[in-house]
Amino acid sequence: MNYHFQAHRQVRRNLLEVLQNTSSQDLLLIPDGFNNNIYWNIAHTVATQQLLCYYLSGNPFRIDKYWIETYKKGTLPNLNVQQSEIDDLAFLLTETSKILMKDYDADFFTDYTSYTTSFGLDLKNIQDAIVFNNMHETQHLGYVMAQKRAILGEQF
Repeated sequence: MNYHFQAHRQVRRNLLEVLQNTSSQDLLLIPDGFNNNIYWNIAHTVATQQLLCYYLSGNPFRIDKYWIETYKKGTLPNLNVQQSEIDDLAFLLTETSKILMKDYDADFFTDYTSYTTSFGLDLKNIQDAIVFNNMHETQHLGYVMAQKRAILGEQF
C-alpha cells in the first residue's frame, strides 16, 4: 500500500499547488461548460475521501462535518468562500492524507461496508477504497486543470 499512499500524497500536493497559486476569484469562478469550480473540486476530494474511507468503515470522520455536508457528491459550489476557509482546506489536503496513512498502519479500518461506486467499481475493503479514492482524486485534478485552462481562455 505504500505506493498508493505515495500516489495520494502526490495528487494532494498537485491540488494544493493549484489552491495556493490561484486567485480566490479564479478558484470560485464557474467556467463556461462546467457546473462547479476549482475550489469545489478540491474540497470535494477531501469530503469524498472521508466518506469512502471512514464512513464506509464505520469510523468517525477526521474532519468537521461541515466539509462533508458542503462538498459531498451532489452539492453545489459555494461561491462565498472566505480566505480562512481556503487556508483550512490547504491544511486539510495535507493532514488528511497523513492521518489516513497513520490510521491504516494502526489497523483502524477493521470493518468495511461494501459499496458500488457511481464509476461502477465495487469497494469491498479499505484497500479498495484507498485505490479508488486515488482514481477519484486524480479525476478531479483533471477537472481542475481543465477549469484553469478554461478560465485562462475566458480572460483573453
